[in-house]
Amino acid sequence: MRYNMWKQLLAILMVVSLLVGCASNGNDEAEQANTEGEAAEEQTSSEDNDSDDTYPLTIRDAMDNEVTFEEAPKKIVSLIPSNTEILFSLGLGDRVVGVSDFANYPEEAASKEKIGGQELNIEKILSLEPDVVMAHASGAHNSEQGLQQLRDAGIPVYVVQDATSFESVYDTLASVGKITGTSGKASTIVEEMKASLVEIKQKADDIPNEEKKKVFMEVSPAPEIYTTGKGTFLNEMLNTINATNAVGDQEGWIKMNNEAIVELQPEVIVTTYGYYTENPKEKVMSREGWDSVPAIKEEQVYDVHSDLVTRPGPRLIEGVNELAKAVYPDTFQ
Repeated sequence: MRYNMWKQLLAILMVVSLLVGCASNGNDEAEQANTEGEAAEEQTSSEDNDSDDTYPLTIRDAMDNEVTFEEAPKKIVSLIPSNTEILFSLGLGDRVVGVSDFANYPEEAASKEKIGGQELNIEKILSLEPDVVMAHASGAHNSEQGLQQLRDAGIPVYVVQDATSFESVYDTLASVGKITGTSGKASTIVEEMKASLVEIKQKADDIPNEEKKKVFMEVSPAPEIYTTGKGTFLNEMLNTINATNAVGDQEGWIKMNNEAIVELQPEVIVTTYGYYTENPKEKVMSREGWDSVPAIKEEQVYDVHSDLVTRPGPRLIEGVNELAKAVYPDTFQ
């Protein structure tokens, strides 16, 4: 009888021990699952926000203004197409809530709210309640009164520099990436741009000096013909593809007359306005008194899209490629 009582007690103790063990294992497994979940959440958060981007962040813009961000902006208004292209390239299209009337790339930009062109619609911008307005140094002086209204309303305004070289474009990408918490993505884009530019330059370096072409870049049509000299993307692009800028001894954007262009005797003429002017090549080829120009005699007149060679953003590499194919088709096609 006593033996049976001890036997029953031992069985009960074994069951209790088993239940405690299961509970302990369950708690361990739950704790492990929670830890793994937290780790996964931290990893996802790390992927979304680059670890180098810490807030609050204070950064100085192109107008030498200090702009402070408590966190990465979730709603962004872009006042110029080049800023819009940069933001989308960084994967921030869903954060862009307003763009300029001229924003045409990528296609998704067309569906965003429009906030004006040369003149800003301040009321519209305010209604979008952005965390930052990305302006641009090329138009900041003309829009200063409107930009100050936005600042007075408590909206941070960051003026992006007017980049005129590849290095300054790289800096712009880095600063926009830092502000938006996408420094890692910005660095990747910059490295890809640099690598592509090296490949193009290596091909161009194989072009013998005696085959180097003198190129006239026509960035606006007659009657007011403008070209591009030193301190511009187009000049740097021509240097990159081992071509000579016909006006490379002059600075910036230059107004030209027919006689001066004929005297230059360019071997290639590249226009950049075919997207808004029909048949640019035919118009150039038919100009009176240009018969002696080598580019006319050899029909070496081409058009490249202006956005690819003047907008400071990731697509500039496409622009270099298009320019290279126009000037040196045998090397770059």
